[in-house]
Amino acid sequence: MYIYGKNVAKETLLEKGKVKKAFVYKNFNDKDLLNEINKQNIKINYLEKYELDNLENGNHQGIILEVADYEYASLDDVLNEDIIVMLDHLEDPHNFGAIIRTCEAAGIKSIIIPKDRSVRVNSTVTKVSVGTIEHVNIAMVNNLVNTLKELKDKGYWVIGTDMEGTDYKEIDYSGKIVIVIGSEGKGLSRLVEENCDFIASIPMKGTVNSLNASVAAALVIYEAVR
Repeated sequence: MYIYGKNVAKETLLEKGKVKKAFVYKNFNDKDLLNEINKQNIKINYLEKYELDNLENGNHQGIILEVADYEYASLDDVLNEDIIVMLDHLEDPHNFGAIIRTCEAAGIKSIIIPKDRSVRVNSTVTKVSVGTIEHVNIAMVNNLVNTLKELKDKGYWVIGTDMEGTDYKEIDYSGKIVIVIGSEGKGLSRLVEENCDFIASIPMKGTVNSLNASVAAALVIYEAVR
């Protein structure tokens, strides 16, 4: 898998042995990054800008790293947290990356995603997360509903997010909770919503009737942390 961007590179290089190869613009001038790459004996391929663009068409800032594919955590790895975020078939990598960044900033270290019909960790997700993905556990599960039932058996309350529900500021977020964010356009799937204990709704006072998934997630996450 390729990851790119200076901030992502800095965070990734903190974990020794993770980077296999570096592709760098021939006039790249970030000496600290170059020194760290050389210190770890990582092979550097100096390329023209168009050659880097052919590898990744995002804003690579002159540096692309080749790393092993992302290793997902197991469900057991995320069960020690008081707040878990679950993404119900999110499809946009930009939303996924932004939610990872919000979780890390808020001190939430556990995210659950489904294996099917869902965005996975890729170069765009990593870039948008600005490297914070290195500090969050992401577990991939076969079935969200079965996972919710297992979490409830372990003492978690499940709070879904939807347009029709209780004002998100009036919900009790104490104890162990799972915050479920619905997909873009479709929201929560029916069976997932049926397994929620509460539905948090963000009041809309303008002409739009919903918020971007990552924006809605940020509001509910910070209210829960508060």
